[in-house]
Amino acid sequence: MRALLSVSDKAGIIEFAKGLERQGWEIISTGGTYKKLSESGVKVIEIDEVTKFPECFEGRVKTLNPYVHGGILHKRGDAAHVAQAKELGVEGIDLVCVNLYPFKETIERTEDFGEIIENIDIGGPTMVRSAAKNFNDVLIVTDANDYDVVLSALSNKEDSLEFRRGLMIKAFEHTAAYDSMIANYMNSRFNDGFGEYQFITGKKSFQTRYGENPHQKGALYEFDTHFSDNFKQVKGEASFNNINDVNGALKIASSFGDENAVCIVKHGNPCGFALRDTLLASYEEALKCDPISAFGGVVAVNGIVDAALAEKMNELFLEVVMAADFTAKALEVFSKKKRLKLFSQGGTKLVMSKDSHDFKHVDGGFVYQNSDCICDNEVHNSEKKSELTATTQEMKDLEIAWKVAGLTKSNCVVYVKDSAMVAVGMGMTSRVDAAQCALKKAKEMGLDVSGAAMASEAFFPFRDSIDAAAEAGIKAIIEPGGSIRDDEVIDAANEHGISLYFTTVRHFLH
Repeated sequence: MRALLSVSDKAGIIEFAKGLERQGWEIISTGGTYKKLSESGVKVIEIDEVTKFPECFEGRVKTLNPYVHGGILHKRGDAAHVAQAKELGVEGIDLVCVNLYPFKETIERTEDFGEIIENIDIGGPTMVRSAAKNFNDVLIVTDANDYDVVLSALSNKEDSLEFRRGLMIKAFEHTAAYDSMIANYMNSRFNDGFGEYQFITGKKSFQTRYGENPHQKGALYEFDTHFSDNFKQVKGEASFNNINDVNGALKIASSFGDENAVCIVKHGNPCGFALRDTLLASYEEALKCDPISAFGGVVAVNGIVDAALAEKMNELFLEVVMAADFTAKALEVFSKKKRLKLFSQGGTKLVMSKDSHDFKHVDGGFVYQNSDCICDNEVHNSEKKSELTATTQEMKDLEIAWKVAGLTKSNCVVYVKDSAMVAVGMGMTSRVDAAQCALKKAKEMGLDVSGAAMASEAFFPFRDSIDAAAEAGIKAIIEPGGSIRDDEVIDAANEHGISLYFTTVRHFLH
């Protein structure tokens, strides 16, 4: 039995080769892998001896040879194939272990296009695909995490067709993701990221309990940014909806840097948010906005949850708590809640992956776009349009309201008072309805919105929303501006003694 080992990432390859050697396998290798194995004492055959042709063109051609691919691809159970292999002097290659040139690491490290081109693997993917195609006769190993599994299967005669098929699927996933990454990079560099094809690939992080509904299956997949490093399941098994809600809460809570932000989300929409001196106080204040909706909700905590905060959270049924981390005592407190799911990032503050693009499924395809970004300076660089200037606290409230509004389903209006959200209207077909629904809910909750700041993620098309805000006692408003009736809106703000700011940036979220 012969194994061909040719890897870019050489972690674990010596141990794998020695394990194969102990089981009687003959080892063939190329370039740097050959050198490393040879120096480590593995008896290894250099690829030239198999191909009967030297590596050439600065290593661009090593394994693109019929002695290699014939050895991999001929069917052992086909008498004609076996006879032709013997006639041509082609010896079987029964295991191929390949991982590919570090294209991702190269594009992260340099803009040198020549170097990038040289780190596009050709022979590697070709060997992987050949071995995967002939998985009935050849083991294809593309993941270093599988080295011990493969050695064990071989040793125990458990390399069944099902086992080989699993390696085959993983191999085709490996080459598909690699080629997708190259195509996406080239389109990003030369076609502004929007080529004739767009490839979206992800590695499964974990299976969700179910999809949006129990009869649907679901799973979380991560991009190359290793999202799972910042998204660890500490307790419980999350559903598709839990992940979606966590994402909404995480975006809002993490957008406030080192501040003690707590955001409560239900069905993808915020129903509570606050900033206070402590995380416990932030949670208590955020809960006041809509404790009814918070029941069965998701909470994102921009910091480390301690036992006191955990005890407070346990007073209410929550689906998920996402935090930078949890103390051991907090985990002990939460252990009393059997249905609660906990997610941690293992840090001190929440962070986002900051994906460059996002997309949404539509029937028969998807729409793809650059990711929206609500920059920290949008409020501070906004244009004052009113005669009145907002106070320092009002500017802070405007900042909170603006960030929450920009990360909430349109049409959306957010009211914030003393650094806590007191009302929110979201996902409405009319901006006036969003404003009125928010105020109605605040009244039902017994919350006083007078003196609050208000944000709209898109412009107010008429002055009626400003008139309604004035009637509710709103003192500061922020919106993008851009309506043909902006002058009417500005006049209304001045009439009512409201400070008004335009950001000039719209943040629709649909």
